[in-house]
Amino acid sequence: MRKLFGLALVSGACAVLAIATPARADADAAGVVNAYADIAHAGYEDSLITARRLQDAIKALVSGPGVETMAAARRAWVAARVPYQQTEAYRFGNPIVDEWEGRVNAWPLDEGLIDYVKTDIYGDSSDSNTLYTANVIANPNLSIGGKKIDATSITKRLLASELHEAGGVEANVATGYHAIEFLLWGQDLHRTGPGAGERPHTDFAVRGCTGGNCARRVAYLMVATELLIDDLEEMVAAWAPGGAARGAVAGNPDKGLVAMITGMGSLSYGELAGERMKLGLMLHDPEEEHDCFSDNTHHSHYYNAQGIRNVYLGRYRRVDGRVVSGPSLSDLVRARNAPLDGEMKSKLDATMAAMTGIVTAAEDGESYDQMIANGNVAGNARVQAAIDALTTQTRSIEKLVKALGLSSVRFEGSDSLDNPQKVFQ
Repeated sequence: MRKLFGLALVSGACAVLAIATPARADADAAGVVNAYADIAHAGYEDSLITARRLQDAIKALVSGPGVETMAAARRAWVAARVPYQQTEAYRFGNPIVDEWEGRVNAWPLDEGLIDYVKTDIYGDSSDSNTLYTANVIANPNLSIGGKKIDATSITKRLLASELHEAGGVEANVATGYHAIEFLLWGQDLHRTGPGAGERPHTDFAVRGCTGGNCARRVAYLMVATELLIDDLEEMVAAWAPGGAARGAVAGNPDKGLVAMITGMGSLSYGELAGERMKLGLMLHDPEEEHDCFSDNTHHSHYYNAQGIRNVYLGRYRRVDGRVVSGPSLSDLVRARNAPLDGEMKSKLDATMAAMTGIVTAAEDGESYDQMIANGNVAGNARVQAAIDALTTQTRSIEKLVKALGLSSVRFEGSDSLDNPQKVFQ
């Protein structure tokens, strides 16, 4: 049985640690969990606020397509990612969040499902996806698994129920941030060279339409944005007082602490260090870049790491500058094992420093897909340094389990870290 940080791996996917549970001051734990829920509510509320701003920018784009309205819509999308990416530390330990997340942030996606693509780069078929180039924007009639689909009107039901993960294929992503991202930027045809997607604003123009089917493209973009807002409203309500997600953790402080540490460890290791970073670096493949159309990946990774830090420190800075804070995991750990609290903070600082290095390089003109390119020794090393910091950070997160006397915690793993040979099979 393979090992991850002293944790026995189950089915190569998750790590499990079982430790006897000593007595704990429930009142302290309850305060920490309540602050955790308050920060979740604020983070999802900020995600909703910025999504509504994105919707306003998209409305301006479709009512007056132009260079500036397109640029403004893209800026609004990037801004909307800042609070949302920080909320991903609430995945994994909270089933309500993890079951919902695929509707808003699923990736990678086979963009040919949605709109036109350059097949000389993208390809024209896939053995694993019959809808690889279905192009719903150009085709009002589709067949999925032998069932005829009427896509004459682009509706919420069509996108969310008929197309999203159609045929059981996870890459058939029809909704969420990345579907909107593809519509705003189009394919990034530069691969690991400089430059992001360059969709022209005239793809949304009634007169002088480029790309064909501009009215349907507008409809898709508007409906996908409305769906994103609907989904975020659902999660804001789930973390509000009386909401299901808040109630699931607040009513049981031990369960709440497990959710907190599970989210931190799983995002730190299997998801971010593994699936989002190491896999793309191993393959030198820009298709494994998280925000691959916009070249915004450096920010997405940075704010994922910031979200882990937020959970540990019990502190979140809102988009309007206000700070939401309260009793924290750090407080609990410091009371039991002050050196471990210092170690954890140091590891979080080291991760943020490594992520800042990636952001700085991107802002200086070297995008993340260039960093992971084959032969870019310095760029590869920069990304690997962040992976190493996240991996080392997870070793300290593991220690929190014992320090807090928790009985069972599961961390997501990743073949790219746990079984690299399997990636190339």
